[in-house]
Amino acid sequence: MSWQTILAAIGLWFAIEGIFYAAAPDTMRRMGEWLSRLPIESVRSGGIWSAILGLVLFYAAVRFF
Repeated sequence: MSWQTILAAIGLWFAIEGIFYAAAPDTMRRMGEWLSRLPIESVRSGGIWSAILGLVLFYAAVRFF
């Protein structure tokens, strides 16, 4: 795994997130408001599981493809 791969993955993450905000800003704002009403432990747990899934997918992409 190289720094080039990591930089490409981060760039893709920013690009996809930017597309979501550009295409549906009202939906993204409502999602942010919804997240702000959730208990902190639920947000933390969701973040941890999302990070684990992202790392597994990233590892699989780098290792097997």
